[in-house]
Amino acid sequence: MQTFLHQCPVVAQSLHTPSLLFSSTKHSVNFTVSCCSLASPVTVVNQNVDRKSTERSEIRLGLPSKGRMASDTLDLLKDCQLSVRHLNPRQYVADIPQIANLEVWFQRPKDIVRKLVSGDLDLGIVGLDTLSEYGQGNEDLILVHDALAYGDCRLSLAIPKYGIFENINSVKELAQMSMWTAEKPLRVATGFTYLGPKFLKENGLQHVTFSTADGALEAAPAMGIADAIVDLVSSGTTLKENNLKEIEGGVLLESQAVMIASKKSLIQRKGLLDITHEILERFEAHLRALDQFTVVANMRGNSAEEVAERILTQPSLSGLQGPTISPVFRKGDGGVTPDYYAIVICVPKKLLYKSVQQLRAIGGSGVLVSPLTYIFDEETPRWRELLLKLGL
Repeated sequence: MQTFLHQCPVVAQSLHTPSLLFSSTKHSVNFTVSCCSLASPVTVVNQNVDRKSTERSEIRLGLPSKGRMASDTLDLLKDCQLSVRHLNPRQYVADIPQIANLEVWFQRPKDIVRKLVSGDLDLGIVGLDTLSEYGQGNEDLILVHDALAYGDCRLSLAIPKYGIFENINSVKELAQMSMWTAEKPLRVATGFTYLGPKFLKENGLQHVTFSTADGALEAAPAMGIADAIVDLVSSGTTLKENNLKEIEGGVLLESQAVMIASKKSLIQRKGLLDITHEILERFEAHLRALDQFTVVANMRGNSAEEVAERILTQPSLSGLQGPTISPVFRKGDGGVTPDYYAIVICVPKKLLYKSVQQLRAIGGSGVLVSPLTYIFDEETPRWRELLLKLGL
C-alpha cells in the first residue's frame, strides 16, 4: 500500500506537503485518492503525523554557501582549528570533526536567518545586514558574536552627483526637496525592502516608492528606473564610477560577519550551549590575537623590580596585564650571574615599531618579535553577555 501511494501522483504530492510533514503538533489527516490504475477511490483515514517522532538530536550550524562570505567563514573556522569536512561538494551538509554532534549546513545567508527562526538551524554565521533585513527584530534571534572581523561593508543611500541632486549632500536636504509628492514620489531601487523603507520613513521621507532588484543597482538612476538606491558599499569605487554619491546621514547600517543563534534552541536543545561556548571561545581567542605581537628582549638590570620600573615608564610596553620578567643566567669569571633579564610582553601590531624604539631607549637588546595565534582570557566576555541575554 505504501509503495502504491508513492507511485500515485496525487497521493505523492499529499505525502510530501510540508505543512503535514513539519507541523509542530500531531494531526489526524483524512484524504481521498483517485488514481487511474484503480477501479475505485481509496480512502486513507487517521494517518497521524507527529513531529516528535522525527525530532533531531544533532546541533545545526548554518554557513554561507557561496561567495566571499563563504570562503572567509571557512578560513576563520580553519584558523580556529575547526576544519569543515565537506566530502561531497554537491551536498549541502558537512561536519566539523573537532566538535561531536555538530552538523554544518550550507545555505544562502537569508535562508540561514529564516531557518533559525523556524527552528531548522540552531547557529549561523551571516552578515549583520542580512540579519537585520530578514530577522526584522525577531526576539528569538540572538547575537552571539557581533564582530568576526571580515565581510566589512555598509548599507548606504546613494544619489546621483548630477541634475537635481547636484547640491544635495545630506538626507535632511533630500527630505526637504519640495518636488516629492504622492503623485511624483522619490523612486528608490533596493534589495533591502525592510530596512530601506524603515530608514527613509524615520528620516522624514514620506513620498517614496521602492522597486526591488538584486545586483547592478548602480545603473538604475542612469537608466531612469530610480532616483536613488539603497545598497551595500565597501570601498565606494563602484558608486563613483557610476556618478553616484553617498550623503551625510545616509548610512543605514555598518555591517560585518556575525555569529547568531536561536534563543529558544540555546535554552532548550541539549548540548547547544556547550558547543556555542567552545566556538565562541575559539573565535574570541583567535580574533584577539590577530592584533598583537609577542615581543621578547634582553635587558641589563640589578633586579627584576628595577627592570620592571623602567619598562612601565614607557606607555607602549605595559602588555596585557604587565611585562613578564625572568633572569637570564650567564657564566662569567665569578660564576653564574643573573645580570640580564628577559622581557616578554604583548604589543599591538600598530605600535610595534614604537615599542621596539622604547625598549631600545631603556636598554633593551636582542629584540625578538613573533605573531600570536590565540589569547585565551580567564573568561570570554561575550560568553558572560550571552548568559545574561538568556537569563542564565
